[in-house]
Formats: sequence, C-alpha cells, structure tokens
Amino acid sequence: MPTTGTGAFTAAAAAGEVRGTAGRLHRYRVTVEDGTGQDPVEVAAIIDAVLGDPRGWTAGGRIRLQLVPGDAPADFTVLLATARTSEAICATGGLRTEGYSSCRLPGRVVLNLSRWLTAVPNYGATLDEYRQYLVNHEVGHQLGQGHEACPGRGQPAPVMQQQTYGLDGCVANAWPYIGGRRYSGRAVK
Repeated sequence: MPTTGTGAFTAAAAAGEVRGTAGRLHRYRVTVEDGTGQDPVEVAAIIDAVLGDPRGWTAGGRIRLQLVPGDAPADFTVLLATARTSEAICATGGLRTEGYSSCRLPGRVVLNLSRWLTAVPNYGATLDEYRQYLVNHEVGHQLGQGHEACPGRGQPAPVMQQQTYGLDGCVANAWPYIGGRRYSGRAVK
C-alpha cells in the first residue's frame, strides 16, 4: 500500500443522480491521488452508493447530494489521498492526523488511503462497513455535524463518533439514520 503519492489528483469522470427528495442540493466531486493504484471512477461509485443509501444523510429530508464530474461546479470535493498527502492537506487547516486519520476542511473531505484500504484494527466490522462509516463521518462534518460520544456500552456508535480511534464500548455503525430516525450521541469536542 503506497504511503506517498504524486500529490496530484485525478477527478472521476462520473456523475450520479440526485440522492434525496428534499432540501438543499450539495454537489460533490471525487478525486483520487495519482500513484495510489485506485480507479477514480470505482472510488466515486462506492462513495455515491454510500451517500445514496436510505440510511445516509439524505434520509432526514433536509439535504440532497449529487456526484458531479470533475469539471462541473461542486460544493465540495472528496479526495482519496495517501497518508503523507492527507496529513499535509489536513495540516493546512491546522489539523494533525499523524498520517493516520482523515479530515474535513472547508470544501474538502480528505479520506486517508490507508484507512480506505485496511480500516482500523479491532473495528469489529467489514472493510466495506468501515468505508461507509468513513465517508458518512467526514461528509457529516462537511454538512455541519460535530463529534458525538458513545451513548452506552453495547449500543451502536453514532456515525459522528470518532470510531477510527476506538468504539468506547459501542459497536461499529456506519449510518446516521437507524430505523428511519437520526441516531446520535452526546456532542463532544
């Protein structure tokens, strides 16, 4: 798995349907750092499927999301970057990720390639489920959501809990809506 890439990004030449039925439309593009071995169109398809899931952010009827190609106007960009590049990008906003975690800066959702490819130790769910969490957590920040705490041992972790750093007694959960209702925990800094 590459820990460094070229620092240049290729945008996915892909577009998706509008996800959600009501609320403000947020258009996003997906870019992948060159030299990672990841296909931008495949990555965009995974992200679009996560953001289009009925358990995702559009379930509340307040927002809509749409994947747009790289040359189209977008409200934010999802970047899949190597550990070194993601650390450098996140640092421009004063965030220290130690090359381990992902981050969100205004207009940019930065996903760490290492987490994308391997998840985290002892997560307790599949790689696909971790990726769903990763996308929903960081896009949640872009949509104005802050961090949340585990509500109690054995309960699902809120998607805005920093699950990458541990579950604190909760069980892995990738979705902001469970059973059609927004699921959350106590706000934390």
